[in-house]
Amino acid sequence: MARLKVTQTRSEIGGNQKQRDTLRTLGLKRIGDIVVKEDRPEIRGMVRSVTHLVAVEEVD
Repeated sequence: MARLKVTQTRSEIGGNQKQRDTLRTLGLKRIGDIVVKEDRPEIRGMVRSVTHLVAVEEVD
């Protein structure tokens, strides 16, 4: 199964509470943090809601 490499590129400051909670749920705390998650619909939805704050790559 494919995996997603999610990198936080922008600050959560100025975002609403839901976006901050989504970043924390993904495991991102500060700019430059990187997490690798399974490519699942739930993760894709979370990434889509904070797409302006993160960069996403597919890795194997």
